[in-house]
Amino acid sequence: MIDSFRDAFRLPDLKRRILFSLGVLLVFRLGAHVPTPGIDAQAMAQLFDQGGVLGFLDIFAGGALRRFSIFALGVAPYINASIVMQLLVVIFPTLEKMQKEGEDGRKKIVQWTRLAAVFFALVQAVGMTFWLRSLGIFSGLLFDGIIVVSTVTAGSIAVMWLGEEISDHGIGNGISLLIFAGIVARVPEAIVQSWNMIRLGEMNVLLLLLALILMVAVIAGCIVLQEGQRRLPVQYAKRVVGNKIYGGQSTFIPLKVNQAGVIPIIFASSVLLFPYSVAKFFTGDIALFFQRIFGPGSFFYTLIYVALIIFFSYFYTAVVFNPSDVANNMKKYGGFILGIRPGKPTSDFIEKVMSRITLGGAVFLACVALVPNLMTQFMGISSFYFGGTAVLIVVGVALDTVHQIEGQLLMRHYEGILKRKDKAGGLLRF
Repeated sequence: MIDSFRDAFRLPDLKRRILFSLGVLLVFRLGAHVPTPGIDAQAMAQLFDQGGVLGFLDIFAGGALRRFSIFALGVAPYINASIVMQLLVVIFPTLEKMQKEGEDGRKKIVQWTRLAAVFFALVQAVGMTFWLRSLGIFSGLLFDGIIVVSTVTAGSIAVMWLGEEISDHGIGNGISLLIFAGIVARVPEAIVQSWNMIRLGEMNVLLLLLALILMVAVIAGCIVLQEGQRRLPVQYAKRVVGNKIYGGQSTFIPLKVNQAGVIPIIFASSVLLFPYSVAKFFTGDIALFFQRIFGPGSFFYTLIYVALIIFFSYFYTAVVFNPSDVANNMKKYGGFILGIRPGKPTSDFIEKVMSRITLGGAVFLACVALVPNLMTQFMGISSFYFGGTAVLIVVGVALDTVHQIEGQLLMRHYEGILKRKDKAGGLLRF
């Protein structure tokens, strides 16, 4: 593995992409420490010390929300805009046709997603400014409020731009890497807090060891979930072209158990936290009711969270994987699944298999996301929050980035980063 990472920096193009991504992540982390003018940082920190959903949101912001920096909103507006746009593409045939038109159609949809992200950022910035004003954390006048709203909205647009720059010129998915950086940035703080709690006698050492064992088990489960696949055997018929015979070989279609990756977790968290965040901006019985219902840890929150994970697993799988296209390509090149007729029967069979494994993957994804959170509540370790959703995102993004680096190495005839041995002792690359 060390040799593979060294090979990655020997390739000028890949080295440039990796260094570019690291540079953008550095800019993102620096921006998370630039304060927004007019906000009482000390009062903001005291508010977050109370825990609750604010601490949960701050995990994904990498501390930017706690400081209410210029990147306080993070990637949340862009994620919400992406969810809305993808739902609209499924609902309206015109948008679906535009997406399939090619590069021009996709560029238009991306542009509309950006505009929607600006709208969501503006709405959230205004709501948070009024909320902080009601708490006494922000005491400025109208002009000061306009400055705060403009600064936070511009910061959200900058984060969106940084994510797209990583996707276009770096390595990995830009938005996912920014979320990854925000979560990982909290690890040293969590370690220090845990050590202080042990030193002061507020945490049992055995309890901490149990939490660490649980975290390792969750990481292992996440890796199995991300790498698991169902392989459908495909046979290609022999074809005679001139004096040569083509085809006749056997291969397989790798159907991933978790085709959507960490997207269902990110989407489900964003959708559930949005009504809770809006309710925090208001007072009254209705607002308190929504805060209690949609608050993390409540029964209704957990139930809807599981349902949304399963829904977005199916939804995103349907967006990125089309059984009809796979069946048509197989038929075009003379491929068929044993016992299944080419064409629509093959498409129906692949869709049936994909539906079954997606259900299993979605349920397992929901379990991995919930079990550490429930165990954290039972064990009472409130500050040691690096399980479930956070671990899934970190593991998923890390594996996806490593696979992209590995793909670049394999294209240039280098060995991949991830390798395993087969039963005969030879090396097989993933």
